[in-house]
Amino acid sequence: MRQVMEMFLNIGVRDVIDMTIVAFVFYKLFMLIRETRAEQLIKGLLVLLIATKLSEWSRLYVTNWILRNTMTLGMIALLIVFQPELRRALEYIGRSKFLTKSIVELADEDLSLKINEIVEAVVELSKQKIGALIIFERETGIGDLMETGTRINGDISTGLLINIFIPNTPLHDGAVIIRKDRIMAAGCVLPLSENPHLSKTLGTRHRAGLGITERSDAVAVIVSEETGAISAAADGKLSRFLDAKTLRRILKNAYKPEDQKPLFNWKWRQRDER
Repeated sequence: MRQVMEMFLNIGVRDVIDMTIVAFVFYKLFMLIRETRAEQLIKGLLVLLIATKLSEWSRLYVTNWILRNTMTLGMIALLIVFQPELRRALEYIGRSKFLTKSIVELADEDLSLKINEIVEAVVELSKQKIGALIIFERETGIGDLMETGTRINGDISTGLLINIFIPNTPLHDGAVIIRKDRIMAAGCVLPLSENPHLSKTLGTRHRAGLGITERSDAVAVIVSEETGAISAAADGKLSRFLDAKTLRRILKNAYKPEDQKPLFNWKWRQRDER
């Protein structure tokens, strides 16, 4: 008890700062891996670590040798298995306002005009039950995904967006990628979501919209071709059954975020969508 009291009495300001930094880093790491595959892998590694210590205390030498070597190889495997999470963490640091200026900021007048064009197109596609997937690039560049489609580099307009997604046309089945005030590419192929907890009823279009938001800070707007329901995805989360007013607010925050809060907090409801 005396040793514990002495330890607390010897804690200085630097120690408090040091512990605060470590706690903050661990908290951020937890937020990055929460509800991802990495969370399950971390739990598995903790079980292995506990088993290694127990085998050491129990003098189970062969078991301990196997577990220690497994842990050694596991540290190397972590760099491979956690590659998406590590990239996401580095991109999070790179998007810090201290290191970069937003590439998506537009003048207020131009911003309102562009958002109105997009919302009008999405609402019209929804009325006609035409499937659509529109991606808005933010801080993280997704130029590599633009290369998978057809370059357009055109002004944002309601007519152009609607025409791209007309069924049985060459570009209707892929994603449109918008950078600032330009439609950069259409017919783009996106990575599908790796979230194992997604409803099986979600179609490829919704999974692709979620997938790009899991790998970057992009925002995705999806229109269901079955029901015409409008959805939006950001940070690996899906918000569904949106109206024009809500969609306009989400897009405005995507272009000019008011703070660091999520664009939306609603959880998606399970329903057959594609």
